[in-house]
Parts: sequence; C-alpha cells; structure tokens
Amino acid sequence: MNQSVFSKIFNFERDLSNPHPITKFLWWCAGADMKYLLRSPKQDRVKYAGIGGIVLTTGGLAAISGGYAFNTIFRTKGDAIESIQASLGLIIATVIFSIIWGLIIFNLDRFIVSSTGKGDGTDKITGQEMLHASPRIIIGIILAFAISTPLEIRILQSEIDAELHKFQILNTGELNRDTDLKFNNLRKQYENDKSEFEKKITDYEKNLAVYDTDIDKLVQLQSDEMQNKRAYGIGPVAKKMQLDIDAKKAEKEKFIQQKKSDLEIWRKQIQNDVNKINDIQEDATKEKAGNQMASHQYDGLLKRIQISHKIGGVVPWIIFLVFLSIELGPIFFKMMMTKGVYDFLAENHNYKTYVEHGIYREDYLYEGKNGVIHMEKWRFLEVENAKKEKMSSTEEQNKINQEVIKKWGELRLKEVNERPTDFFEDKI
Repeated sequence: MNQSVFSKIFNFERDLSNPHPITKFLWWCAGADMKYLLRSPKQDRVKYAGIGGIVLTTGGLAAISGGYAFNTIFRTKGDAIESIQASLGLIIATVIFSIIWGLIIFNLDRFIVSSTGKGDGTDKITGQEMLHASPRIIIGIILAFAISTPLEIRILQSEIDAELHKFQILNTGELNRDTDLKFNNLRKQYENDKSEFEKKITDYEKNLAVYDTDIDKLVQLQSDEMQNKRAYGIGPVAKKMQLDIDAKKAEKEKFIQQKKSDLEIWRKQIQNDVNKINDIQEDATKEKAGNQMASHQYDGLLKRIQISHKIGGVVPWIIFLVFLSIELGPIFFKMMMTKGVYDFLAENHNYKTYVEHGIYREDYLYEGKNGVIHMEKWRFLEVENAKKEKMSSTEEQNKINQEVIKKWGELRLKEVNERPTDFFEDKI
C-alpha cells in the first residue's frame, strides 16, 4: 500500500502517454512545447524537465534572496547584535515582495532559456554560438549577482554582525569625540567668561575683607584704650578712634553702594554662563544619543555587503559562482544539447506552418575564396504573387492608356482635316 502511494507521487514517468503533472509543470517552466514532448522519447523529456527544474529552483532562491534583502533594507535599524522584532506590516510586505521578485526572476529565466536555441545542433560550443548567446549570458551574470549577494550576507550573518557591531562602536566613538571637541570649545568660552566675573566678585569680597580687618583693628585699639583708662571714662583718644571707626564703616558702606549694581550684573552674568554651560551639556548628551542612532543606521544592506567582501575571503565568490552556474547552466546545456526528436518535430511543424502560409527557405551554396559559402533566401509567396498581380495590372493599364491616347489622336486629326478653320486662332 505504502509503496503504491510512493510510486504514484514520485514516479514522474510512470506512463509515457500520461506524464505526471509535476513533469508537465517542469516542461512548462523550461518553455517547452508539451505537444511535441508527448511524442518524443524519454531522453528529451528528461532534458527539458531538468532544465525546468533549474529554472524553478532559481525562481525560488530569488524569492528567498529578495525577501531577505527587502527585510534588511526596510527593517528598523539598531545594534548589529541585538535582535529586533519585525512588525506584522513589514512581514506581510516582505512576503509580497518575495513572491513578486521570485516571479520576475522566474519569468526572465524562463524567457532566456526558451529563447536559447540549439546552436549548430552538436555538443560543441563554438565561438559563433557564444557570440549569439552573449546577451543572455550577460543578463544571467547580472541575475546571479542579484540573487547571490543577499544570500551571501545571510550565510555570513554571524561574522558580519560581529564586525558590524565593532564598526558601530568605533564610529560612535569617533562621532562622540567630534561632539566633545565642538562642545568643549563652546563650554570653554563660557567658563572663561564665568571665571572673569567670579574673579571680580572675589576681588570685591577681598576689598570688603580689607575694610572689615581695618575696622576690627580700630575697634580693638579703641577697646584697649578704654580698658587702660576705664576709670576716667571715654577720653579724647577713644573718641577720636570712634570717629575713625565710623569713617571706615562709612567708607565701606560707600564702597558697597558703589559696587552694588556691578555685583548684581556680575552674578546675573555668572548665572547666565552656568545656564549656558548646562544647556551645552544637555545638547552634547542629545547629540551623543544621535551619534549612536546614526551609527546604528549602518545596519543596512550596502554596509553588510562591504563587510562580507572584506571578511569573507573567497566564500562570497564561491557562493556567486555557484549561483552563476545555476543561472547560466541551462543556457550552456541547451547549446551543448544535440538535436533530438523533439527538436525535429518542432522544426518540422514550424517549416510546415511557414509553407502553409506561403513562406519557405531556399538554400544556396557558392564556391568562395575561403571555401563553400552557404546562403539562405526566404521566399514569401503571397508577397510575390501580390507583386506579380500588381505588375500585370499596371502593364495592362498602360496598354489601355496607350490605345486610348492613340484613338484620341486619330479622332482629333480627322476633325482637323474636316474643319481646319475651327482650330485657327486670330491674333491681333
């Protein structure tokens, strides 16, 4: 029972007259005509099924590759080693793009393979065949690179993430150093300005201290004088000392009043400088956060490709060559394929269709300097018949026209002979 089910699923060639649906689908992928493959031997069927399998596989790998590239480009950027959960919208968009991209590559490969002929029908690839296939080969190389590159960075993702994380840290450090240099210069300007005003306040306080010291000395001298002569009360010397004390205090108060407005200005300027310095510090902190975000933007496709080629060695080239072989394989296989029953059936049908529509080819051989030269000439019978009919019709119309002109001339001549005066013109 199990063996029977297995045979039904995987025995693609179980019946030559009724091939498996998967086999038919692979023929379609190869761009082959099923009508002629059904009349061809198994060898031709296997060839085109194999080519269709390669085309289908290429489309599937292109879908995976395109989806990874799309996700890498549009996902949220961040630290290379941090796992960022993709949004549902991005997942849906990635799936849609993957399907579309895979179908585009599949259709291109199917067209390239189906439009590639057999060349000279032998298993040798000549220079002329390579020249004719060169546009398809160039397109195949471009497609191989487009498919292999995203898969390459996915295969090397762990190594790329580690190297990219290191680069992000170094880049953030460089940006932060530039930020520190820029804001330190600004901070230094305000700190120097703040120091100047602080020095003025310090000088002011020193002057006050001098006044206080002088007053204290005078008070102490007065106290000593009064202590020595306390029995006689306050003497003239003590009174004079009191006058000196009052004068010094008045001088101090005058100095305070003189510097009061300046002191307020100095303190406001110091506070303003302090606020500026705090703002600069906040701006520097914000810019450093922006520096980190800017470094995280290097989490894109281009940077990963650069790192892959930098650290991958020969691995990226091996991956590219593998996909190049997959992409160009069907083209070279078709050029190396010898003509089989399928090819002759298709050619016979094409020639028959040409002939039925009045189109056929004539072959000519000429002896030239370098040997025999083969030339082809295509005949289009409907065009030739239409040309002959047109030429015959024109010739007959010319004959009729000549006869009409001849009869008209004879008639006019007869009229001249009979009535010559009718044709005279008097001129004055």
